[in-house]
Amino acid sequence: MAGDRIAGRGDELDALGSFLTDIRSGSGRALVLRGEPGAGKSTLLRYAAEHAAPARVLTATGAEPESGMAFAALHQLLRPVVGLADALPDAQRDAIRAALGLAEPAAAQDRFLVSAGVLSLLTEAAATDGLLCVVDDFQWVDQASADALLFAARRFDGDGVGLLIGTRDVAPARQALRALPARDVGGLDADGAREVLAARAGITPAPAVVELVTAATGGNPLALHEAAGLLTAEQLTGRAPLPDPLPVGHGVAGIYGEQIARLPEDTRTALLAAALEGRGDPRLIRAAATRLEADPDALYAAESAGIVDLLPAEVRFRHPLIRAAVHAGATPAARRAAHRHLAALLEEAGDRDRAARHRAEAATGPDEDVAAALAAAGERARARGGYADAARTLARAAELTPDPGSKARRLKDTAAAAWLGGHPGRAQTALAAARDLAREPVLLAELAQIGGRFELSSGNAAEALRAFLAAAERAAAHTKETDGSHEQGDAAARRVVLALLADAAEAAAAIGDTEAAVRIGRQAADLTAPTDPTGSPEAPADAFLRDVLTGMGALYEGETRRGVPLLRRALAGLPDDGHDSHDGGDSHGGGDGENAAARLLWAAAAASLLGESDAAARYGARAGRVARVSGMVGTLPVVLENAATAERMNSGFALSAALSEEGLTLARETGLDNSVAAHLANLAVCAAVRGREDDCRAYAHEALAIAIPHRLGLRAGVASYALGLLDLGLGRFDRAHERLTALTSAGPGAGHPVVVWGSTADRVEAAVAAGDLAAARAATDFLGRWSADAASPRSRALLARCEALAADDGDAIALLRQALDLLGEDDDQDATAYDRARTALLLGERLRRDRRTGDARPHLRQAAEAFHRMGAGPWERRARGELRAAGETTGAARPAALETLTAQELRIARLVAEGVSNRDVAARLFLSPRTVEYHLYKVYPKLGITSRAELARLLR
Repeated sequence: MAGDRIAGRGDELDALGSFLTDIRSGSGRALVLRGEPGAGKSTLLRYAAEHAAPARVLTATGAEPESGMAFAALHQLLRPVVGLADALPDAQRDAIRAALGLAEPAAAQDRFLVSAGVLSLLTEAAATDGLLCVVDDFQWVDQASADALLFAARRFDGDGVGLLIGTRDVAPARQALRALPARDVGGLDADGAREVLAARAGITPAPAVVELVTAATGGNPLALHEAAGLLTAEQLTGRAPLPDPLPVGHGVAGIYGEQIARLPEDTRTALLAAALEGRGDPRLIRAAATRLEADPDALYAAESAGIVDLLPAEVRFRHPLIRAAVHAGATPAARRAAHRHLAALLEEAGDRDRAARHRAEAATGPDEDVAAALAAAGERARARGGYADAARTLARAAELTPDPGSKARRLKDTAAAAWLGGHPGRAQTALAAARDLAREPVLLAELAQIGGRFELSSGNAAEALRAFLAAAERAAAHTKETDGSHEQGDAAARRVVLALLADAAEAAAAIGDTEAAVRIGRQAADLTAPTDPTGSPEAPADAFLRDVLTGMGALYEGETRRGVPLLRRALAGLPDDGHDSHDGGDSHGGGDGENAAARLLWAAAAASLLGESDAAARYGARAGRVARVSGMVGTLPVVLENAATAERMNSGFALSAALSEEGLTLARETGLDNSVAAHLANLAVCAAVRGREDDCRAYAHEALAIAIPHRLGLRAGVASYALGLLDLGLGRFDRAHERLTALTSAGPGAGHPVVVWGSTADRVEAAVAAGDLAAARAATDFLGRWSADAASPRSRALLARCEALAADDGDAIALLRQALDLLGEDDDQDATAYDRARTALLLGERLRRDRRTGDARPHLRQAAEAFHRMGAGPWERRARGELRAAGETTGAARPAALETLTAQELRIARLVAEGVSNRDVAARLFLSPRTVEYHLYKVYPKLGITSRAELARLLR
């Protein structure tokens, strides 16, 4: 390189110049440079770092010895700016500090919470002049760091943060980086090769020599550089023949291997300690060399040979291939000895995790002490949110475990960590290996539960149901055999059975299998509360769950007198929403927030079976809030399914769609295919209400493509309902009647009883419009039976509306007025806006047909305005058409204000309107506070407002 020039890289330098300009101007960018070793990626990265000013620069380099250590690369990258973490939301700050080893994690952290913290911290660092993050040798970056960086890179938006990555073009790196823009850094042409050879040798090579050497090296800059040092001046100028073969036949690694082999033995030993140590710590490397009986000053010979750079705080190999060559050139015994001494030194320094890894590398066979230390390191990585790296560590611990039972447990832990880390294939492999070894009944039940959870998240729900039920029956049988009776059983064993039954009920609910729900309810009822020797009562969470499972089974069996009181008792025992952020838990895994959210989701299911959609919506929304406050990002896609449904049921179609878009992104990132189907189905319904036909069909068909083969009756039913609702809103009444009626005959795996109930009002309206009054009356009778025990005004209003449509004309108007009166009694008028507008529209239509146009117009006007605010285009057009027919002139309405916002802007606006601070909005949406500010800056002018108070009034 002469000055700012890098030989043969004009196009790459132009691309980097544009990249840096964008960052300085406040844009967020990411770029991957990939190529073979020696292609010049690191040189280009250094060029970008040197020319980034005034932007700040952070750097990190992946190292093979640390590729399994969670957050090792992030520690390098973020160390200079970790002091800015105090500006982050509390949950993100604590997650970052724990991930970097600066604090103990308060509880097991989700990997996405750390990722959100990384995004926020990078945004803070970019606040003044922008930020360039340079990550070299990405192929060796630990999985936890890679996940966090890629999460952040996908969300750079007007933050002035750039991520520049250099990586070898290997399959794992290409797969991990597939979503980011990339440039291939290939070999140089003859002109570029001539520049490299001339710069290295100090003479101009002959054209024929350039051609031969370029062909032999493939134009690889590093190989050209090394070749120029091995050829004489006469050979380069063509005055002497070139050696045959050229001294690059085994590539650059071969050249380095030969150089290292010529070094003194003490130098090679010290280099081996440096290669295996991984971080370049001079103190540790010199101490290890001394224990290996080598002179640590022998490293100076390696520096003289151009192998390493000896810096005050780091021993740095000049190229990663040199490190690899040192490793390859040592005997296995020499490598084990170096690992053994490094482990001892790290233990003395209190670095338990690195010591455990070196001890494992020094092991020659199973060793429980080594395995236990390594397993403990894996658990610490998992607690910090480094699940993928924890899985690798736990898998190695299992390999070194001599006892089959202990090995099976460690493989079980490996499977769980791999799944949470986004590696389902590794998880299934570890789970299968654990099953082969496990013999203890409780462990077998736990393995079955984990396998069922995997299946329920991304596979066939019917298979998951079978696995859960079989495991529950085996665990219950074991409890009877060991304890003699349910009454005298062990509380912990019963809790395992109850957890398995709860999972089975969740699977049955996903399928729509009411017979299985009845069976599960009976088993839960048989699992009576334990009477332990201390006389302690059954844990409240266990009692709640047993009541819900038993009550749901009883209702599906038709035993309302038994089921309704159980569900009412369960719901009555829940704390009010003021306690959500503090609600504790005690049974089924996870922390307090996870348990609280799970109970609220069960409460939503119970309320649905009681026919109280409004209560179900409230519980679902609360579960979403708890999940956000608790940092439950891994669980969040599933919780957002219910939160998004709750918003839709509460007339918030734009926000519901925004929540589902967020959930869809997270579900795809975490490989939760069945949650993907759930969010697609909800998006289809929201699109149907808003009249977005193409979107509705696309979402519904994609949801069905997952739901049908996976036996997800609930999601298939919702997607099919969306298509029927679309037809109804667009006035295709015969088609709507056909689609909505088909929901009632779809069996488990293709439909769902809750969808049949939830679609009844639309089914009645479609049947009446299609001229099938008998079907309308039958559907109304069904709704009356389902809602017989409902106490909420909204449930009774919905029934009155259906009765009005199916009634004789003389009764219809009175029933519709009754429905509106009941909806007026609801405490949350915003939540009932859609139902009130639909009811007002029907009442206005009926009055107009009776030639009572003066009475009709206020109801039609109210409906049109409400539909406009909700963005329900087809329904607004229908109401305005009726208004015109009633003699009132109505022009084209302006677009609803909220319809002008993006999904991200709407999520932020809604939380700000609720009084949430920018920091807390950032924490809940996994953004940086500056990103929240950036979006609010765009929201205010779109809505024509200037303050948070106006925003609150607009969204109230």
